[in-house]
Amino acid sequence: MIRVRFVAADGSAREAAGVEGARLLDVAQADGQPLEGTCDGDLACATCHVVVAAEDFARLPPAIEEEEDLLDLVPSATRTSRLACQIRLTPMLDGLTVQVPSI
Repeated sequence: MIRVRFVAADGSAREAAGVEGARLLDVAQADGQPLEGTCDGDLACATCHVVVAAEDFARLPPAIEEEEDLLDLVPSATRTSRLACQIRLTPMLDGLTVQVPSI
């Protein structure tokens, strides 16, 4: 199992786990995190926007152009913003910390 730490907008944190290959969006939703994922990962929305901890960001593969374009539309996007539907869990990401922005 690959551990992920979710930090809520109020600063509280919870740890969840997923299997290798699972989408971060699916792990978040199974844990009750407030991520919609309206387009179900088809890169047609940004309702699964998360902010990856700066110290973990370099462990992620780079975002593709379509993801970058959608993140440009998110008012609260930061340098380490990503779409949870585009992050697949790998052993290298064990212990990943992401902040779930307020809705």
